[in-house]
Amino acid sequence: MDEPSIMALADLATPMAIRVAATLGLVEHAGGAGATADDLAAATGTPPRILRRLLEHLVTAGVFAFDADSARYRPTPLGAQMGTADVKRLLDISCAGGRAELAFADLLETITTGEPAYPRRYGCDFWADLDADPKLRKSFDAQMNWRFREHAPRIAEAFDWGRFPHIVDVGGGDGPLLIEILRAHPGVRGTLLDLAPTAAAAAERFAAAGLGDRVRTVAGSFFDPLPAGADAYLLSDIVHDWDDDHARTILAQCRRAAAPDATVLLIEPVRGHGAHTGIDLFMLMCFGGEERTLDELVELGAGSGLVFRGAVPVTERRLALEFGVESSCP
Repeated sequence: MDEPSIMALADLATPMAIRVAATLGLVEHAGGAGATADDLAAATGTPPRILRRLLEHLVTAGVFAFDADSARYRPTPLGAQMGTADVKRLLDISCAGGRAELAFADLLETITTGEPAYPRRYGCDFWADLDADPKLRKSFDAQMNWRFREHAPRIAEAFDWGRFPHIVDVGGGDGPLLIEILRAHPGVRGTLLDLAPTAAAAAERFAAAGLGDRVRTVAGSFFDPLPAGADAYLLSDIVHDWDDDHARTILAQCRRAAAPDATVLLIEPVRGHGAHTGIDLFMLMCFGGEERTLDELVELGAGSGLVFRGAVPVTERRLALEFGVESSCP
């Protein structure tokens, strides 16, 4: 039996070809009936001879099939996945997720310096890039919605959110998790804080869900003072985006805003409990963040004036970590 080749794991031609195909919308342009290379080139504004070479590799990869009789290329069932909105957002180089993944090309500098690759490639950090481009912001919010579509209802049911009459969802996007919590726990009220464009989208979403009388939105940053006096401050998939210093700042802002008997809740992928190594490298490369162990998260909380109370699984990929407020901290 032949030894496996490391080159099969190191290939860049196929993943890049797939991302370019998704960005050009080749699946959508081909449709179920397929299309010729000339037709696809006309639809995408690419040179036919050049595009044909891309299509030939996509055939080799099993993403497209070629019918010699009609000279048409049509997506295979595998390739058709590129035409679904959720997958396309992750692959499309013009969307936030696909754009971010390209910064892996500068991973060497990240590993040798410890600095994220995204600013090196694009001239600003990921969050500033979203602020500067509404399309990127919209695609990122949609990606987060997709990411939580399955998990949010389960998280809402798996934890006793009803203990908290008023929850502030800190950096809650356009509300996918808070909506499910409010639906599952009718006695709870909510406040969602996020940057202005996302907060505005959240307000529309809450109104459409019939929850406008139980939730308000606040435009702001979690590095600034937060709405004060709530019973619980929720950080869902936030801390792993940041290095330790920034993470402690975010946690400290929650502590400062919280009432003496309030709770700070982290919903996080945790190393050993659903966080995998590929995502950990992405967090490092893109944000300078990391997937942490339970002990590391507890230590972060302690360094921010929070007292760890316990952790429970809320899905197979996330834990809910509960912290109390240390009253002796300013």
